[in-house]
Amino acid sequence: MKYAIIFPGQGSQSLGMLSELASYFPVVKETFTEASDALGFDLWTLTQQDRNALNQTQNTQPAMLAAGYATYLALTYKYNLLPICMAGHSLGEYTALVASGSLGFSDGIKLVRKRAELMQSAMPKGVGVMAAILGLESSVVVKLCLDYSGSGIVEAVNFNSLRQVVIAGNKEAVEATCQLLKIRGAKRVVLLPVSVASHCSLMNDAAVEFKNYVDVVRFNQGSIDVLHNFDTLKATDVDDIKSKLVAQLHNPVLWTSTIQAMHNMGIEKLIESGPGKVLTGLTKRIEKSLTVNAILDPTSIEITLKEILS
Repeated sequence: MKYAIIFPGQGSQSLGMLSELASYFPVVKETFTEASDALGFDLWTLTQQDRNALNQTQNTQPAMLAAGYATYLALTYKYNLLPICMAGHSLGEYTALVASGSLGFSDGIKLVRKRAELMQSAMPKGVGVMAAILGLESSVVVKLCLDYSGSGIVEAVNFNSLRQVVIAGNKEAVEATCQLLKIRGAKRVVLLPVSVASHCSLMNDAAVEFKNYVDVVRFNQGSIDVLHNFDTLKATDVDDIKSKLVAQLHNPVLWTSTIQAMHNMGIEKLIESGPGKVLTGLTKRIEKSLTVNAILDPTSIEITLKEILS
């Protein structure tokens, strides 16, 4: 069976995440201990006991990287897996790079913490917002964003499934566009509980500064191909990996195209490695022929291994 492993991003975190896996697999807490050492505070306790702190961007991003990678290590605890490729949604792309061997875990933890800090400092609280648009073709959403002529900017930034697109930008511009999208027939318009407008041109300055940090981190050509959010392609070399990570910060996440690319590669199953089932749900809306297993507990690991190794 041809399979790929995918990693969720910010928004999939939950208080107490991975507690059941941690009780069966020591590698989970060991991974969080390594992350805590890199950060200088107890990341595991934060994820288990402090919801407000967990949902702060500068904590969420390293927590999700640690959670996705710890889940992957639990999944591969007894067996070396051979996925065709990997990918991650937004922040999850860093988890994929760590799992593939392209990026050291401690380096990755420090890098995403800095990424989050730069994103948060790029705009005062309340200036940038994001909204999920459900039930409209992406082309309609893109055109309405392009046609917006008021103050501020609004852009389509996350192409999550065939009829789910996230828009981002200045608060006034996003809210005005949301009203137009409702008129055009959007089934739902949901303002997201985030404090930054990710993957849009409001992040241009943050991306310039982020490049300085990416450039000094050691990357390798990993043993498993990673499809990048920026263009759905694998990187050609280390410099290309760095370039795609910087570009990702202020460009759209092409998740729908990423899943379609995996399907075109002959992949039959996706394995979602990390908290929640967000990517599982999106995949079913993009390509119904793909089966997806979300790794949530020891039972789901057992079932997944039986299916892909038989």
